[in-house]
Amino acid sequence: MAETVLQVSGIHRRFGSVRAVDDVSFSLARGGALGIVGESGSGKTTTARIVVGLEGADAGRVLVRGHERTGRARGRAARLARAREVQMVFQDPFLSLDPRVGVEAALRETLRLHFPGAHHSRRLAELLDQVGLGDRARDALPRQLSGGQRQRVAIARALAVEPAILVLDEAVAALDVSVQAQILNLLADIRAETGVGYLFITHDLGVVRCVTDDVIVMRQGRIVESGSTNQVLSAPQHPYTRLLLDSVPRPGWDPRAIVAARRALQHPTP
Repeated sequence: MAETVLQVSGIHRRFGSVRAVDDVSFSLARGGALGIVGESGSGKTTTARIVVGLEGADAGRVLVRGHERTGRARGRAARLARAREVQMVFQDPFLSLDPRVGVEAALRETLRLHFPGAHHSRRLAELLDQVGLGDRARDALPRQLSGGQRQRVAIARALAVEPAILVLDEAVAALDVSVQAQILNLLADIRAETGVGYLFITHDLGVVRCVTDDVIVMRQGRIVESGSTNQVLSAPQHPYTRLLLDSVPRPGWDPRAIVAARRALQHPTP
């Protein structure tokens, strides 16, 4: 069996009276791809931020390669070591990149921070090649790149520290459909080459179907269904999962029926 690189056990997070994450547990194997799906407010992004360490859990545990992450890392070396375990790629690459810093400089800065004293030219070339960016992009600023190219830079920067887990929070949602396909194919190739584990946060069931092995469905902070991606999407057991699937436009799609189903789910008959 593949090594478990991520184990999330019973995490909770409240914001005032709102239970953003309520007793969520799951695991991710080395080289695996797990999707977390749900609508806005379902708790999926808060869950991801807890895994990365951008949010603290009120209760529960997060283990990466058996190491506890629910607590503050003490000291610069410990913080950097924790950052190398899990990296995040955000929805908008333009906001996640410094507009004043070119591609090569951004990657070199990351490598210097985490691997001081090493010679980075070869690694820089490997990263650019790995994400399909040629030499012409080396000196480009983010504003001189397309959306897809900027996301490739963000992925390269995340991969530079050789993480065990890559968290992708709606990482292709802002891209054109054709560019989405290119980035998803790129991510599939990288996973096969490196064995990095993916945690996909998305509302797009098409993305989930294409790139994940397993999926969990969240609603109002809780997991309502989980299993293999094929099983959950082909034979959903929970009404909310069925509602998500029925909400995808297609020939014969009736939005009024979706509204009625949503109301019935929110106000079930006693």
